[in-house]
Amino acid sequence: MLTDTPPEKKSILKNPFLYSSLALGIAALVVAWIFFSRTMENRQIERRAEQQQTQKQQESDRQIVDQLGGSELAIQMFYASPGAIHRGQSLQLCYGVANAKTITLQPQDNPVWPSHNRCFDVSPKKSTTYTLTITDAAGNTKSQTVEVKVS
Repeated sequence: MLTDTPPEKKSILKNPFLYSSLALGIAALVVAWIFFSRTMENRQIERRAEQQQTQKQQESDRQIVDQLGGSELAIQMFYASPGAIHRGQSLQLCYGVANAKTITLQPQDNPVWPSHNRCFDVSPKKSTTYTLTITDAAGNTKSQTVEVKVS
């Protein structure tokens, strides 16, 4: 009769499944670390690019505000084109103001309002000096004149 012999116990260190599982686990951790570190690096690059874009936009906005007169009350332009006409002809009177709350033009032919660039036609019958006066919210005023010669 055959005697039942107990099966030999193998050492766990001799199990190839253990080593391959361990190697696979380490490889998975390395791959996960690579993905994580690249994701974090991409986020930093995107944040830096966004900050640079924001700085460029702020600088551009500052330049535009400065070009439009900044925060100072100013008559940026006030002129007649052409400066001399014959009786019965018309010309364009143009103005541009910054930070004005109210604006007046004497002699008043056309309605006026604060604008960075506005032109309108006038037909003076004789040589005329136009005076543009602007006022800001604090009550400060500035004036400028332009003379139109009519022959």
